[in-house]
Amino acid sequence: MERKKATDYPQELLAIFDRYVHGEISRRAFLDAAAKYAVGGMTAMAIWESLRPNYAWAEQVAKDDSRLKTGYEAVPSPQGNGNIRGYLARPAKAGKLPAVLVIHENRGLNPYIEDVARRLAVANFMAFAPDGLTSVGEYPRDDEKGAVLFTKVDENKMIQDFLASAEWLKSRSDSTGKLGAVGFCFGGRMVNTLATRLPDLSAAVPFYGTQPTAEDAAKIKAPLLLHYASLDTRITSGWPAYEQALKANHVTYTGYVYEGANHGFHNDTTPRYDEPAAKLAWQRTLDFFNKYLRS
Repeated sequence: MERKKATDYPQELLAIFDRYVHGEISRRAFLDAAAKYAVGGMTAMAIWESLRPNYAWAEQVAKDDSRLKTGYEAVPSPQGNGNIRGYLARPAKAGKLPAVLVIHENRGLNPYIEDVARRLAVANFMAFAPDGLTSVGEYPRDDEKGAVLFTKVDENKMIQDFLASAEWLKSRSDSTGKLGAVGFCFGGRMVNTLATRLPDLSAAVPFYGTQPTAEDAAKIKAPLLLHYASLDTRITSGWPAYEQALKANHVTYTGYVYEGANHGFHNDTTPRYDEPAAKLAWQRTLDFFNKYLRS
């Protein structure tokens, strides 16, 4: 399938698709709304298909890259769902490494997130990407089914699963004890949440994640690097108030709003991917982790 860009679609259509992705409307409702944009032989169903992820585009680091050691690990989570499975990626030849927890979107541990873990590993970090859908059978290799399963997991228990993953990763014998976290969309919200719950978190990078309350923001100790998209008004509208809370509580932070970018701009499997913004945000992320996790 030809890779399309966000600019190939009316912004109003992308906003409707965003509502569908985040469970505000059904697929049927999206198709009905998309019908008025179906021109030139492009049906509403074809529009839907063109906006869905194509995970073949996301493999920036091959699964069998000889520089890396990868595999799946099960982490005990007694306060959560009992255990959580995740994808661990690290350099094949390395001593103790700083660790980064990678938290997925609201579909589970898909190939894009696994590739993000590998991207961190080739940058000389140990990365663990837990699957929040472990308790309902794991990511089903289908985003539509993953979205349905997501609604069946108790979010408070899932948060406990992520907290257990963070502690397990930080405490590994091949970890330096320095822990960072990065997440996207739902994962961005979870990184904001973990920052309020983990006083020993060394660095946190939420991509377009909804913000905690001002009361919870006061609990943050970790330095933050926050990435937002200017066209993502649903999420970015909460940034000014969050920034005020961070300032009021003397939290170390840097925030960027990427002009002309949509929600999900880092995810290189969909047309909402914005290559310049994604590359800049990722380089800033690596620089941030290098600064705070290697000192």
